[in-house]
Amino acid sequence: MSIVVHTHAPSAGATSSRGASRAVSDAGLRGRWWRFALLLVITAIVLVPVGVVLVLAFTPGAQSTSTGVTFENFSHVFKDTLVLTWLGNSLMTTLATVVVSVVVAAPAGYVLSRGRGRAVSGYSLLLFVVQSLPVITAVVPLFILFAKIGLVDNLLGLTIVYVGSTMSVATWMMAAYFDSIPISLEEAAWIDGCSVFGSFTKVVLRNSLPGILSTAIFAFLLAWNDYLVAVVFLRSQEIFTLPMGVQSFFQQNMTDWGSVMSVAIIMMLPPVIIFVALNKYFSVGGIGGSLAGR
Repeated sequence: MSIVVHTHAPSAGATSSRGASRAVSDAGLRGRWWRFALLLVITAIVLVPVGVVLVLAFTPGAQSTSTGVTFENFSHVFKDTLVLTWLGNSLMTTLATVVVSVVVAAPAGYVLSRGRGRAVSGYSLLLFVVQSLPVITAVVPLFILFAKIGLVDNLLGLTIVYVGSTMSVATWMMAAYFDSIPISLEEAAWIDGCSVFGSFTKVVLRNSLPGILSTAIFAFLLAWNDYLVAVVFLRSQEIFTLPMGVQSFFQQNMTDWGSVMSVAIIMMLPPVIIFVALNKYFSVGGIGGSLAGR
């Protein structure tokens, strides 16, 4: 008895298909590596100024006897300057701007997102027009008005300007996020006896934490980094915000780069800390599961 073993050689088509797939995979891998390398180079270039600031801040000054890494520059600015006062002023005005902007922009954005009609469309158009105008166009009229009511050289007047300048964009940001929340969630709450305001607070806002945080960070950065409005409305050093304090400190200590850069680091730290602390909450994955079974 003889046994015949049949072997099947791979067809030319299958071989060429596997070869093409391997070539495509290799090309995609090389493309990812090129994109990664490009992003790495761009990131390194962007971080060069930050690295220079860090190095100079911890480098001993020309009059110092220390060597290596030192905290003398920070000790100097904390003891001999008003940097803590400036920091407190900036935190006060910035946090007030964030709270008021979010509290007002959230219901206003909800109206833009859910409302229909000519009044809502006109309100939306008005916000767009206000948003398109630069802040500098309103600074001079506001300065004249605030001078008559005692709000010049006053942190309250500065905070009012910050709130007004952030309100239009904050409202648009909240409206855009509310658009991503299905209205069926609110309809289910209405069926269960919830009012419109109740569904807004208990359903919409609870699912809008990333949008609220994005709006809050936008308002925070706008007020924290502002110099133009502050330099118009503030005169006394005791109520300077940190950007104005940094500018005045730089003018007085142009040769002391270590102290200047240490003040710059103090100004950079709060936004970095806030973003790192809140970064884990920037997620929109929890909304889709709310519609399961509907």
